[in-house]
Amino acid sequence: MTDLIHALKAIVGAANVLTQDSDRAAYEVDATHTYKGHARAVVRPASTQEVSEVVRLANATKTPVIPQSGNTGLAGGCFAGDSGDQIILSLSRMNTIREIRPDSRIAIVQAGVVLAKLHEAVAQHDLIFPLTFGAQGSAMIGGNLATNAGGSNVLRYGNTRDLVLGIEAVLANGDIVDLMSELHKDNTGFNLNHLLVGSEGALGIITGAVLKLAPRPKAYFTAMVAVPGISSSLGLLNTLREATNNAVEAFEYMPALYFDMLQERFPETRMPFDTPAEHGIFLEVGLTAPDDVTALPDGTLPAVNRLETLLMDLLEDGQILDAVVCKSEGQRREMWTRRERAFETTVARGMPVNNDISVAVDKVEAFLTLMDTRLPAVFPKAQSMTVSHLGDGNLHYSVWTDPDTRAAVGHEDYDRVLEIVEDTVLELGGSFSAEHGIGVTKLGSMKRRKNKPALAAMWAIKSALDPNNILNPGKVLPPQ
Repeated sequence: MTDLIHALKAIVGAANVLTQDSDRAAYEVDATHTYKGHARAVVRPASTQEVSEVVRLANATKTPVIPQSGNTGLAGGCFAGDSGDQIILSLSRMNTIREIRPDSRIAIVQAGVVLAKLHEAVAQHDLIFPLTFGAQGSAMIGGNLATNAGGSNVLRYGNTRDLVLGIEAVLANGDIVDLMSELHKDNTGFNLNHLLVGSEGALGIITGAVLKLAPRPKAYFTAMVAVPGISSSLGLLNTLREATNNAVEAFEYMPALYFDMLQERFPETRMPFDTPAEHGIFLEVGLTAPDDVTALPDGTLPAVNRLETLLMDLLEDGQILDAVVCKSEGQRREMWTRRERAFETTVARGMPVNNDISVAVDKVEAFLTLMDTRLPAVFPKAQSMTVSHLGDGNLHYSVWTDPDTRAAVGHEDYDRVLEIVEDTVLELGGSFSAEHGIGVTKLGSMKRRKNKPALAAMWAIKSALDPNNILNPGKVLPPQ
């Protein structure tokens, strides 16, 4: 053990090998405080070459390596375990934005760049990196790629995998794979980018990436809309998409219970409607066409006027029940804050059984209706709450089996809830994992539900690339 620590210090410097309990503590517990492990050391390399040397050493000594970026994951993907023989490899020092090329609309970055910092940097070029979610102030690009993160703008721009042109990664033997392509078309063999993105560090450690940027909208149309029901809101979504040439960026579902919980956790929060809405939709349209955003003599924007009229017509027809349209950037940020506080709001009532699932958008209401029957049949006191990226069918479905006690759900009950959810999701042709990754939390689901030949193929790939099973062992794939 001492020899290993000395060798690590020789690679990254003594100050960047953390061995004291107090120094390691923040790296050893996850964002939900569900998983707290014990690592031999936290190693903080500053370059891809240093990552390569650390991993090569780990492979030679068969030392497990847990890659970690911002440590904001919700599935235990950075859990170090309890054995104390693993090292956490933190990419936090690799935080350089190497290049922003506005004409090509690409950014070349290291894996430790914080997502919000990238947002700020590209905004100076009137561009956006269109990945956004509540943890963007601390989440890092490496973790975003490792989990193929989703967020609120998937509807228009796609998941993280869709925003990547190239990556750089270190394999289990220490070899550096340079896939930093800046090309939109490159059919030279298997797409290793797509294999490594979403692999949660189990196949390789992503150290850099070439990312796609998009033009920053010249204006936004942002609103909170009360709708009669979830299914009826899909008509609103499709109407907006047709009226804006598919420029709807966010279409988020928030029920009345969420707003109650939000105000309970953050009393200063102003509610969007005078009369609480049973079903609320937070929507945003990004406007880029010059004809849409050139101000009229009265200072208003043509597209905003058209969309306000559209909402008024829908209100008169009874297709929506109420609407509040943002008139300033301050109001827009206020609406986004309501949505981005979902995690803090949810856990304030005690840690629930978190389900990150997806179904076809026209089956969301069917899922919730079935769960309203099936969950109480097993847990009579159970309470559920859903916040959803409704536009792409991704639901964050939280369950408290006994909300009166606010106690953590026991292991047996936790698995029982997951099985009820899985049964219902798969019955509807959905997925038990949408955007948070598998990590540790969903290993049971993978074992129960994933196609067996698919699991065997995944294990074959893992064994070929990481024969000593040192890269994030015990994550993503259940034991064979």
